[in-house]
Amino acid sequence: MRLWPARRRWHGLATLPPDDLLITEDLLRRNVDDLMTVRDRQIQGHSIVFRGDLRIAPPRAVALLLARFKPLGYTPFLRGHDGQVSVQAVPLADARAPARIRVNVVLFLLTCLSTLVAGALFFGTETRGGSVAYPSVAWLLSGVPFAGSLLLILGTHEFGHYFAARYHRTAVSLPYFIPAPPPLFFLGTLGAVIRMRSPTSSRNSLFDIAAAGPIAGLVVAIPAILLGLGWSTVGPVPPGTGVTFGDSLMMRLLVYARFGPLPAGSDVFIHPVAVAGWVGLLVTALNLFPVGQLDGGRIAYALFAGRHALIGKATFVGLIALGAITRSVNWFVWAAVLFLLIGFDHSPPLDDVTPLSPRRRAVGALCLVLLVFLIPPVPIRIN
Repeated sequence: MRLWPARRRWHGLATLPPDDLLITEDLLRRNVDDLMTVRDRQIQGHSIVFRGDLRIAPPRAVALLLARFKPLGYTPFLRGHDGQVSVQAVPLADARAPARIRVNVVLFLLTCLSTLVAGALFFGTETRGGSVAYPSVAWLLSGVPFAGSLLLILGTHEFGHYFAARYHRTAVSLPYFIPAPPPLFFLGTLGAVIRMRSPTSSRNSLFDIAAAGPIAGLVVAIPAILLGLGWSTVGPVPPGTGVTFGDSLMMRLLVYARFGPLPAGSDVFIHPVAVAGWVGLLVTALNLFPVGQLDGGRIAYALFAGRHALIGKATFVGLIALGAITRSVNWFVWAAVLFLLIGFDHSPPLDDVTPLSPRRRAVGALCLVLLVFLIPPVPIRIN
């Protein structure tokens, strides 16, 4: 998952006298004239928009305009509009500030501790093979299989985004892990995010950065599940209360590959490593919902652009319907998070004209299909 910065407006522009504003517009116009035939210009708040016909390919135009606009304190955004192309000059601050990793390190260490405690409290009995003093170092270390596997999956997911962003020369932070002390949240973490400090250059780069995280995370999560299932057991479901992890189609396929058909009244008592892999599948599924600035939302924007907000709102309604059909409060909670914290908007790339490549379109369609295989109808149930 990633967080994108709000646009920082150049506040000096709002107080410029009309003559100075016209001078700024003229300077920008001179830097645009040789790249496009300008048919119209308009001042929109702090931005200046030029509309017309490009004389060169959009990627080349963006590269040249970036170099020309930067000394003037502006960033160019290319968009299609009524059969023409618009260059929107937006005053954005340079976000390439020196990295300060102290907060990243502190949050990571706290997440290590919270997931260790969670692993020891809820999953450690699967690995310690007997009773140990509580609390003690041995008790805490019994949470290592769960904590280590989960942090590896989450870290791989976020570094997939990170290295893809660096490859496309997009300013990005290191991952911020989010600790959640048990029993406040029994998994010990709310995941991890990275902060995008600059817009992506095109829909293709936006897609690569968005898709890299889920794909990288699954490369670790699926082997973790297979490894953990090798240490898991099948047994009759005991009476009484307990936590049940819902099975997605992917999880059912992996369980069937390891154990075959399960006897009636039996279930798999999974090893902590497999629990971490299950969490990895769930995190990937939640991020693949095509809403707002989630990974799936970015993939949907790269694929469908102008229909992105409509797709997000339809997904929100679908989540409410899924919660009603399955009677699972999990989906109502996630829908509320999307509505209140994520929203349906999306920051555009610099080049919003060049379409997504055919190969990426195919991968994007597979990502949306993959979402169906990763969603457990009822993620967590307390019996």
